[in-house]
Amino acid sequence: VQLQASGGGLVQAGDSLRVSCTASGRTFSNYRMAWFRQAPGQEREFVAAIRWSDGTTDYVDSVKGRFTISRDNAKNTVYLQMNSLKPEDTAVYYCAARSGSILNTNWYEYSYWGQGTQVTVSS
Repeated sequence: VQLQASGGGLVQAGDSLRVSCTASGRTFSNYRMAWFRQAPGQEREFVAAIRWSDGTTDYVDSVKGRFTISRDNAKNTVYLQMNSLKPEDTAVYYCAARSGSILNTNWYEYSYWGQGTQVTVSS
């Protein structure tokens, strides 16, 4: 399984940004996909997850109502739409995948990782 993340950048507080994760290497119908983030000196933090089969989602409380995770089956791509960005959202964002349907939120439960994309939100 290969995951390719893209779409990070530098934005101002209140702006929107979408990051993408394109997956390849197998059929993902029985997989769950997730976004994690890691700020300097911080632990890797769960952001959002989606069950590929039916689109069920889960979010960390701090992004609920601002971020939306979605998937495009035809493109094998998962998106994280981030609105109303705050400086505290600044981090490297990683996409991750593992088989199964449970929307786990611990980074060590995910088998495959993308390379990360930097999101910087200025105040």
